[in-house]
Amino acid sequence: MKKWCFVLVLAVASLPAFSAQKLKEIATISGVRSNQLAGYGLVVGLDGTGDKSTSSPFASQSMVNMLNQMGVQIPTGVRVDPKNIAAVMVTAAMPAFAKPGQNIDVTVSSVGDAKNLRGGTLLMTPLKGADGQVYAMAQGNLVVAGAGAQAGGSRTQINQLNAGRIPSGATVEREVASALGGNGNTISLELNEANFTNASRVVQAINSAFGGNTARAVDGRLIEVAAPTDNNQRVQFLAKMENLAINPADLVPTVILNARTGSIVMNQTVTVEPCAVAHSNLSVTVTNTPAVSQPNALSGGQTAVTNQADIQISQDGSKMINVPRGANLSQIVKALNAVGATPQDLLAILQAMKAAGALKAELQII
Repeated sequence: MKKWCFVLVLAVASLPAFSAQKLKEIATISGVRSNQLAGYGLVVGLDGTGDKSTSSPFASQSMVNMLNQMGVQIPTGVRVDPKNIAAVMVTAAMPAFAKPGQNIDVTVSSVGDAKNLRGGTLLMTPLKGADGQVYAMAQGNLVVAGAGAQAGGSRTQINQLNAGRIPSGATVEREVASALGGNGNTISLELNEANFTNASRVVQAINSAFGGNTARAVDGRLIEVAAPTDNNQRVQFLAKMENLAINPADLVPTVILNARTGSIVMNQTVTVEPCAVAHSNLSVTVTNTPAVSQPNALSGGQTAVTNQADIQISQDGSKMINVPRGANLSQIVKALNAVGATPQDLLAILQAMKAAGALKAELQII
């Protein structure tokens, strides 16, 4: 595992220097965005793996309400306990400029105690936006990537069985109005990451391509651009602008540490000052051996079970590794490999290097 992680980091270190990027890769047009939709529905046709009425009463209640709407009257006091239905939440992302009649993908997830949604069919479900309006209707057969089986108290499962997708499973019913990036004769560009250097370079590139005073930076993220008011001309203008070449600013040296998994990711701008690192593996082994204590005859004592514990502490030999000034990522990885540190040990080593002022990077622990 350690070798695989370091090979990955070395591959990142061997990437070429930063090259020019297109404007659309580092910025988006304000107002051109997707909209999240959600709805509550029922999945039918399950093979006895649906919700239980005792622990998920809302599934049977929803089934009764649906049957009543279809003209099927359930007598009062009759218990409905179908095992082939499941209550689900349906979610989707409606892309920008989506028109009525366009199909979008949906994700269906169980909200009850259903065991498996494989083979189920989602009944017509309205999908609402944050304003409570219905923007799409979803229905169709689920595609579940997981698989599972159980018998005799044993169970095995691959991937998730309580969630699936329906490709093109929803039809857009209502259009979301979009001002195409702004109002009047200006549009707004939003950088993906706030950066004053990138904002300045974007303004320079736009003004060089379309003339002075076409763009101006409001702050480190927002840029206002003068654009034609006619929609056709504005689309052509945006098509040319989003393909402008921008030389992005250098990345901030960053080291990301995942304390839960031991994963470590460093970008290629990380450097170090001269420092020395030593590491040794300390292992503690505890052995517990039960023994029987038998009293002498006629002593009146009782037989008792005792434990004999043997504790051993071993420490592997270590050596001091010198890391030179200005070392690049490849040199850092080689030095830490020479120390023999595991990913978990590197968490402590890198934090100690940062505290000592030797690691020139921002540490982010997630």
